[in-house]
Amino acid sequence: MDPAHSAQIVPDSEHRGLVARMPQPLRNYALLARFDRPIGWWLLFWPCAWGLFLAGGTTRWGILAWLLLGAIAMRGAGCVYNDIVDADLDARVARTAARPVASGAVSRGAAWIWLFGLCAIGLVVLLQLHWEAQVVALGSLGLVAAYPFMKRITGWPQAWLGLVFTWGAPVGWIEATGLDRLGPLGLLYAGCWAWCMGYDTIYALQDREDDALVGIGSSALSFGRHVNAGVAALYTLSVACWAGAVWLLRPDPLALLALAPVAAHLGWQVLTLKEDGLDPLTKFRSNRFAGLLMAAACYVVGSI
Repeated sequence: MDPAHSAQIVPDSEHRGLVARMPQPLRNYALLARFDRPIGWWLLFWPCAWGLFLAGGTTRWGILAWLLLGAIAMRGAGCVYNDIVDADLDARVARTAARPVASGAVSRGAAWIWLFGLCAIGLVVLLQLHWEAQVVALGSLGLVAAYPFMKRITGWPQAWLGLVFTWGAPVGWIEATGLDRLGPLGLLYAGCWAWCMGYDTIYALQDREDDALVGIGSSALSFGRHVNAGVAALYTLSVACWAGAVWLLRPDPLALLALAPVAAHLGWQVLTLKEDGLDPLTKFRSNRFAGLLMAAACYVVGSI
């Protein structure tokens, strides 16, 4: 790897904030669940809020809080599972070599126990939902279990991640409406998929060299010289699908204006994206704000 590139890598496990103040053994488990990197659970949570708000559940703040807790716990569980499966690969990639399982700081057995503990929190959250939403939420487990293996068999693992990481949209929607009005939900979910694939392609720019050396796939590699165009197409698709969902609910041009801020933000990401250095991580993390803008749009439309 180019030494200059290596020097710009931000390790995947860092000691920040409250995590940095924890005793070392506890810190290892916090890092394993990525509690030092809240961007992950924000990105998992926002589609939950979008589905709930757009379906009209704009006053259900208690359920929203439960969904946030579920996103934190299940994102942590997903990271632990991913690290157990990918420990050997992680040890060979500069950004992930310090992960607790890959580095040996946490044994695989202890990681499994921690995984089950986080899943127990997820189960408590699941029990707060209506039965239809519970069934939908459980439907994601197969997708989650398969995800770590996708990079070994396809050059587009981000496409699978898009199915997994935005599953909260149908959970939130069905929690608010049951199984009614599924047309707008389909478009909302399709837009979420494209958004996730876009931002994770940006994230994967950090690992292009290592992924190529190790022999695993990523959309950042598969797009080749056309990463910027690929992300632009994905973000355009996401906004178009969201606009379709809004139109099915509120066929009024004024309702579509609610999407203007998030569309502008995604456009800014594409127009200013640099494919090296720290910019991919900066643009990736900015999707926390994109999620907030989309949540505001869904709240406005769902409140009408």
